Amino acid sequence: MFAVGTREPEHPSTRCHLTGRQVSVVTALLDFMTTERHLATIDELCVRDFPAADGWSDIGAGGPGYHLVVLETTHGSGTGDQGERTEIAHQFIAYREGVSQRLNERWGQAHPTSLDGVFLRSEDPDEQIPKPWAYLSAYVRYVDLWEADGTGRWVAVGVSEPREGLEFQLFALVTELAPP
Repeated sequence: MFAVGTREPEHPSTRCHLTGRQVSVVTALLDFMTTERHLATIDELCVRDFPAADGWSDIGAGGPGYHLVVLETTHGSGTGDQGERTEIAHQFIAYREGVSQRLNERWGQAHPTSLDGVFLRSEDPDEQIPKPWAYLSAYVRYVDLWEADGTGRWVAVGVSEPREGLEFQLFALVTELAPP
Protein backbone atom coordinates (compact mmCIF):
# COMPACT_ATOMS: atom_id res chain seq x y z
CA MET A 1 0.00 0.00 0.00
CA PHE A 2 1.15 3.54 -0.76
CA ALA A 3 0.84 6.66 1.36
CA VAL A 4 -1.55 9.35 0.14
CA GLY A 5 0.15 11.59 -2.38
CA THR A 6 2.67 9.03 -3.61
CA ARG A 7 2.60 7.04 -6.81
CA GLU A 8 3.52 3.48 -7.53
CA PRO A 9 6.88 3.38 -9.33
CA GLU A 10 6.42 3.24 -13.08
CA HIS A 11 7.25 -0.09 -14.64
CA PRO A 12 9.60 0.28 -17.66
CA SER A 13 7.20 -1.63 -19.92
CA THR A 14 4.44 0.94 -19.33
CA ARG A 15 6.41 3.90 -20.67
CA CYS A 16 5.27 5.32 -23.96
CA HIS A 17 7.86 5.30 -26.73
CA LEU A 18 6.90 7.03 -29.97
CA THR A 19 8.57 6.49 -33.31
CA GLY A 20 9.72 9.48 -35.37
CA ARG A 21 6.67 9.09 -37.62
CA GLN A 22 4.32 9.01 -34.62
CA VAL A 23 5.93 12.17 -33.23
CA SER A 24 5.41 13.83 -36.63
CA VAL A 25 1.75 12.81 -36.68
CA VAL A 26 1.22 14.05 -33.11
CA THR A 27 2.96 17.35 -33.92
CA ALA A 28 0.84 17.83 -37.05
CA LEU A 29 -2.33 17.12 -35.07
CA LEU A 30 -1.37 19.60 -32.36
CA ASP A 31 -0.54 22.26 -34.99
CA PHE A 32 -3.92 21.62 -36.65
CA MET A 33 -5.73 21.96 -33.31
CA THR A 34 -3.83 25.18 -32.53
CA THR A 35 -4.72 26.64 -35.94
CA GLU A 36 -8.38 25.69 -35.46
CA ARG A 37 -8.43 27.38 -32.05
CA HIS A 38 -6.91 30.56 -33.54
CA LEU A 39 -9.40 30.56 -36.42
CA ALA A 40 -12.29 30.19 -33.98
CA THR A 41 -11.04 33.25 -32.09
CA ILE A 42 -10.77 35.29 -35.30
CA ASP A 43 -14.25 34.14 -36.37
CA GLU A 44 -15.67 35.28 -33.05
CA LEU A 45 -13.99 38.68 -33.36
CA CYS A 46 -15.41 39.14 -36.86
CA VAL A 47 -18.96 39.08 -35.47
CA ARG A 48 -18.47 40.42 -31.94
CA ASP A 49 -19.52 44.00 -31.24
CA PHE A 50 -16.70 46.43 -30.66
CA PRO A 51 -16.35 47.89 -27.16
CA ALA A 52 -17.53 51.47 -26.65
CA ALA A 53 -14.27 52.38 -24.89
CA ASP A 54 -10.70 51.14 -24.85
CA GLY A 55 -10.10 48.33 -22.41
CA TRP A 56 -9.76 44.60 -21.85
CA SER A 57 -12.31 41.88 -22.38
CA ASP A 58 -12.39 38.14 -21.87
CA ILE A 59 -10.59 37.72 -25.17
CA GLY A 60 -8.09 40.59 -25.33
CA ALA A 61 -7.84 44.32 -25.86
CA GLY A 62 -10.45 46.32 -27.72
CA GLY A 63 -12.00 49.66 -28.25
CA PRO A 64 -14.12 51.62 -30.67
CA GLY A 65 -13.73 49.84 -34.01
CA TYR A 66 -11.25 47.12 -33.05
CA HIS A 67 -10.34 43.92 -31.23
CA LEU A 68 -6.67 43.05 -30.69
CA VAL A 69 -5.74 39.66 -29.27
CA VAL A 70 -2.69 37.58 -28.59
CA LEU A 71 -3.45 34.18 -30.08
CA GLU A 72 -0.28 32.52 -28.83
CA THR A 73 2.56 33.57 -26.55
CA THR A 74 5.72 32.03 -25.19
CA HIS A 75 6.48 31.90 -21.51
CA GLY A 76 10.04 32.45 -20.40
CA SER A 77 11.68 32.59 -23.83
CA GLY A 78 12.54 36.27 -23.58
CA THR A 79 15.90 35.46 -22.03
CA GLY A 80 16.69 32.19 -23.80
CA ASP A 81 19.85 31.67 -25.83
CA GLN A 82 19.87 32.82 -29.45
CA GLY A 83 19.55 29.30 -30.88
CA GLU A 84 16.49 28.59 -28.76
CA ARG A 85 14.92 31.97 -29.65
CA THR A 86 15.53 31.33 -33.36
CA GLU A 87 13.79 27.97 -33.10
CA ILE A 88 10.83 29.57 -31.31
CA ALA A 89 10.67 32.35 -33.91
CA HIS A 90 10.39 29.71 -36.64
CA GLN A 91 7.56 28.00 -34.72
CA PHE A 92 5.64 31.27 -34.41
CA ILE A 93 6.11 32.01 -38.10
CA ALA A 94 4.70 28.53 -38.78
CA TYR A 95 1.68 29.39 -36.55
CA ARG A 96 1.11 32.57 -38.58
CA GLU A 97 1.49 30.71 -41.86
CA GLY A 98 -0.98 28.01 -40.78
CA VAL A 99 -3.61 30.59 -39.86
CA SER A 100 -2.87 32.64 -42.98
CA GLN A 101 -3.20 29.63 -45.25
CA ARG A 102 -6.67 28.91 -43.91
CA LEU A 103 -7.74 32.56 -44.14
CA ASN A 104 -6.44 32.65 -47.73
CA GLU A 105 -8.87 29.83 -48.51
CA ARG A 106 -11.73 31.97 -47.17
CA TRP A 107 -10.92 35.48 -48.33
CA GLY A 108 -8.33 35.08 -51.07
CA GLN A 109 -4.61 35.70 -50.97
CA ALA A 110 -3.44 37.86 -48.06
CA HIS A 111 -1.91 41.25 -48.65
CA PRO A 112 1.56 41.02 -47.04
CA THR A 113 1.92 44.37 -45.32
CA SER A 114 4.86 46.03 -43.61
CA LEU A 115 3.97 48.11 -40.56
CA ASP A 116 7.35 49.88 -40.45
CA GLY A 117 5.92 53.05 -42.00
CA VAL A 118 2.92 52.96 -39.65
CA PHE A 119 5.28 52.69 -36.68
CA LEU A 120 7.40 55.63 -37.84
CA ARG A 121 4.32 57.74 -38.49
CA SER A 122 2.87 56.83 -35.08
CA GLU A 123 5.98 58.31 -33.46
CA ASP A 124 5.20 61.70 -35.07
CA PRO A 125 3.01 63.76 -32.70
CA ASP A 126 1.35 65.43 -35.71
CA GLU A 127 0.16 62.10 -37.15
CA GLN A 128 -3.13 60.56 -36.08
CA ILE A 129 -2.65 56.83 -36.57
CA PRO A 130 -5.67 54.79 -35.40
CA LYS A 131 -4.94 53.14 -32.03
CA PRO A 132 -5.06 49.50 -33.08
CA TRP A 133 -2.64 50.04 -35.96
CA ALA A 134 -0.27 52.16 -33.86
CA TYR A 135 -0.27 49.58 -31.07
CA LEU A 136 0.21 46.62 -33.40
CA SER A 137 3.04 48.35 -35.28
CA ALA A 138 4.95 48.81 -32.00
CA TYR A 139 5.28 45.02 -31.72
CA VAL A 140 4.83 43.57 -35.21
CA ARG A 141 6.71 44.64 -38.33
CA TYR A 142 4.88 42.50 -40.88
CA VAL A 143 1.30 41.21 -41.10
CA ASP A 144 -0.82 39.21 -43.45
CA LEU A 145 -3.89 41.34 -44.13
CA TRP A 146 -7.37 40.59 -45.48
CA GLU A 147 -10.59 42.47 -45.91
CA ALA A 148 -12.98 39.88 -44.46
CA ASP A 149 -15.76 39.34 -47.01
CA GLY A 150 -19.18 40.44 -45.86
CA THR A 151 -18.07 41.74 -42.48
CA GLY A 152 -16.80 45.24 -43.23
CA ARG A 153 -13.76 44.35 -41.15
CA TRP A 154 -10.06 44.01 -41.74
CA VAL A 155 -8.12 41.08 -40.28
CA ALA A 156 -4.35 41.24 -39.69
CA VAL A 157 -2.21 38.40 -38.33
CA GLY A 158 1.43 38.87 -37.37
CA VAL A 159 4.25 37.73 -35.10
CA SER A 160 5.99 40.09 -32.70
CA GLU A 161 9.59 41.01 -33.37
CA PRO A 162 12.12 38.88 -31.48
CA ARG A 163 13.43 41.53 -29.09
CA GLU A 164 15.65 40.52 -26.21
CA GLY A 165 13.68 40.21 -22.99
CA LEU A 166 10.26 40.04 -24.71
CA GLU A 167 8.14 37.00 -25.36
CA PHE A 168 7.16 35.93 -28.86
CA GLN A 169 3.50 36.58 -29.59
CA LEU A 170 1.12 35.81 -32.43
CA PHE A 171 -1.30 38.72 -32.77
CA ALA A 172 -4.64 39.05 -34.54
CA LEU A 173 -6.28 42.40 -35.17
CA VAL A 174 -9.89 42.61 -36.31
CA THR A 175 -10.95 46.17 -37.07
CA GLU A 176 -13.31 48.27 -39.09
CA LEU A 177 -10.52 50.85 -39.40
CA ALA A 178 -8.72 50.52 -42.72
CA PRO A 179 -4.94 50.26 -42.55
CA PRO A 180 -3.32 53.71 -42.56
